[in-house]
Amino acid sequence: MDVKRLLLLIPLAVLAYLLVVQWNQDYGQPNYDSVPETTQRSNSTSPSNAEDGESGLAVPSTSSQQSAVGEGIPDTERETSSRDFIAVTTDVLDVRIDPHGGDIVYAALPQHKLSLDSDRNYVLLSDNSNRSYVARSGLQLDGQASRIAFTPENSEYRLGDNDDELSVDLTADVNGVEVIKRLTFERGSYAVNVNYYLANNTDAPVSARFIGQLARDNSPDPSSGVSMGMNSYLGAAYSTPDARYEKIDFEDIQSHNFENREAQGGWIAIIQHYFVSAWAPQQDQQNLFYVTTDSSNRNVVAFAGPTSTVAADSETTLGATLYVGPKVQDYLEQVAPNLQLTVDYGWLWFIANPLFWLLDKIHDVVGNWGWSIVLLTVLVKTVLFPLSAKAYKSMGRMRKLGPEMQRLKEMYGDDRQKMSQEMMKFYQKEKINPLGGCLPIVIQMPVFIALYWMLLESVELRHAPFIFWIQDLSVKDPYFILPILMGISMFVQQMLNPTPPDPMQAKIMKMLPIIFTFFFLWFPAGLVIYWVVNNIISVAQQYYITRKIENDPSIGKGMKTK
Repeated sequence: MDVKRLLLLIPLAVLAYLLVVQWNQDYGQPNYDSVPETTQRSNSTSPSNAEDGESGLAVPSTSSQQSAVGEGIPDTERETSSRDFIAVTTDVLDVRIDPHGGDIVYAALPQHKLSLDSDRNYVLLSDNSNRSYVARSGLQLDGQASRIAFTPENSEYRLGDNDDELSVDLTADVNGVEVIKRLTFERGSYAVNVNYYLANNTDAPVSARFIGQLARDNSPDPSSGVSMGMNSYLGAAYSTPDARYEKIDFEDIQSHNFENREAQGGWIAIIQHYFVSAWAPQQDQQNLFYVTTDSSNRNVVAFAGPTSTVAADSETTLGATLYVGPKVQDYLEQVAPNLQLTVDYGWLWFIANPLFWLLDKIHDVVGNWGWSIVLLTVLVKTVLFPLSAKAYKSMGRMRKLGPEMQRLKEMYGDDRQKMSQEMMKFYQKEKINPLGGCLPIVIQMPVFIALYWMLLESVELRHAPFIFWIQDLSVKDPYFILPILMGISMFVQQMLNPTPPDPMQAKIMKMLPIIFTFFFLWFPAGLVIYWVVNNIISVAQQYYITRKIENDPSIGKGMKTK
């Protein structure tokens, strides 16, 4: 009968495995092709310029005002039959600039592909029917009732092989005020310096104010695929000297549940999995931070710099820095203070940050993120071994003294109080901690959760290969071999643990490897590698300690046998 069941279960298990693999290939991967790459618009109104009036770049009159109304720069569509975007290409950025306002309406990242096997660049900013996500900037300028229609010097710019910097100048004349909007790109940098150079050629002073906005609809994050468990944050955030890193959910923006505030320095950002866009104004000036929604119902997070007065026949410069790129902490630290906090490791950041620092240092030596995770796991297990050893010793004693505990259970099974008393005496005599077996889990769970968020958020692991079939540590194992190995290692570890006295508890414990294997099917391969290595080391440590206890004649020498 057992043989027949085994012969039946094996083909069923193989069939289930093949079905899961096929489902993963068909539905389990992110739909990167849904990311549009529209670069030109003609004879139509874009979502970014669909609103009449300057609701999109309006500024609240006061910091307490909840909606951006009253003051601003209208955003009407320029009367032209066709408008081509300005193409700018560097080694790390491929952007399109709308000459009407000078907004960046498209940004692709040549160093980051859509998928591991794709030749297409990852698109962070785009503005079309599928997704609207743009970085806008403008001037609140006296005498200007609409977005400034700039004239570019060229329609296409490319950073030369021998150049370290590329400047794109957009010029306009607004009622006698000469305006030059200059976007400066640097080699190897995802930060774009946006400056307005104003020359007041009139006889009267004029006031001007820099406004920076990020506008995004409620479309899903294209860099997040099908997963189990916790998801990466998608929403807005800001920073001030009083609040180093504060999130603003899109739901709060839609419901106007945010109090506008003034602060020196700071930044505003829209965060998604692996990538971020952020405006960082000058850190020595007082800025107004606010949120709103535009006529297209997009979520808008923005800042407005201080109002500057430009005297007659004088000049001034207003500017800020726009970051559009991956969440690499070294890059973000160079843009603005605390911007690296957008690499959100969750509430266990104080554990995740040093773990990533150590992981990064190991990678500098070995040059492979997968092996770096393996070595990091070895180091973590080495540090935790003294505590784990105490737990393994307690479980080893319980395993060896299992027959005696079973005898006590049979002797006092009908009298639970008496059995508990005798069992406690037995624990004290044999120096057994009945809760000692839970200690490794209690200790490792914070580390595990911190590692989960660290590996989930680290863009460095995106498309990073390990060995053999594991060519991307940031996604699940395509063949689910690592989760199966994890389940097997967990089962082996259970065999070294003492059998629970409660039959129901014993059955639940036997089911845990299957349950955990199922959940780990969708975990990033990098995280599963950590857990597999962790289990293997734990099995080796526990086996060594268990054998040592079993061979110790002093343990259980007074044990009675039937």
